Amino acid sequence: MMLIGCDFHPSWQQVCWVDTETGETQQCKLVHAAGEAEKFYGQFSAPARIGMEATGNCQWFVEMLAALGHEVWIGDAAKIRASDVRQQKHDRRDAALLLRLLMEERFPRIWTPSSEQKDLRQLLIHRYKLVRLRAQAKNGLQHLAMNQGLQKKNRLWSKAGQQALRDLALQPWASRRREDLLNVLVMLDRQIESLDLAVQQAAEQNENAKLLMSQPGIGPVTSLAFVLTMGDVSRFPRGKQVASYLGLIPREYSSGGKQRFGPISKQGNRFMRMLLVEAAQVAVRCDPQLRREYLQRCHHDKPKGVAKVAAARKLAIRLYWMLHTQKRYPEIVHVESSSRVALGG
Repeated sequence: MMLIGCDFHPSWQQVCWVDTETGETQQCKLVHAAGEAEKFYGQFSAPARIGMEATGNCQWFVEMLAALGHEVWIGDAAKIRASDVRQQKHDRRDAALLLRLLMEERFPRIWTPSSEQKDLRQLLIHRYKLVRLRAQAKNGLQHLAMNQGLQKKNRLWSKAGQQALRDLALQPWASRRREDLLNVLVMLDRQIESLDLAVQQAAEQNENAKLLMSQPGIGPVTSLAFVLTMGDVSRFPRGKQVASYLGLIPREYSSGGKQRFGPISKQGNRFMRMLLVEAAQVAVRCDPQLRREYLQRCHHDKPKGVAKVAAARKLAIRLYWMLHTQKRYPEIVHVESSSRVALGG
């Protein structure tokens, strides 16, 4: 079997490989534009195992290897770097390190979504980007209105508010900006509406997403994003690991018997973390248990931001338990969801 360590870059890659039957090993550099990568991997008749760090802009490469019948292992970049004690880093050493980890069966392989899951992620990301553009357009219009003494806040987007905005007497370029932003807003509203419908349909076709939507505060976007982000939840033995995976646990600086906790780690998927915090703010108004814990933290002089993140962490663990046990709300409320209790315990 061929084992190949691949140090991938957008325009080229450094590979180091070994034939486990003969022990022969070599290194070389492959330039993508010249088609060297496809020619190199196409020469192996038997399936090869390729190990590479998690990186962006490599989907074409992974799909090419899959089409050739090879096995691709994606590794945790931080753990790979930590496995080499020498303070030397260059492409040939990186490729050799990846190969060594494969040979020693220490490669820190991580879960990767399927091609279909990646495409659904693009749907959610595209919608999120357009929503941000719409918010920027609205902020620009609010700025124009407030400069003319028109302060309607959210009422500016009503029919009366829109008419009042159009009736403002503005200078030529300010007027041009108003018209362009209003046109952009109409276009974005139409596009986001179609994407909302697509997300709704995708969530209803996914049984796990439908299950999560039984939780108050969880809509199609958050439920589908959680399913696509977590994948197979059985890979997490504890709820605390889910919170850590999403970056919702505090940093710890403990030493000498003293525990010191800082802000949350903010590791993992930032988009998913943002959705959970937003969903938690709705859930605390609809879910009695979450509301009680949220208010208790607020009454202990904790900043509201801390209480919101704590609610998001609790919500994430509950969603994890819902997927693992396949129980709907409110049945899941009666299941012990402490992050300190193992699923098998």
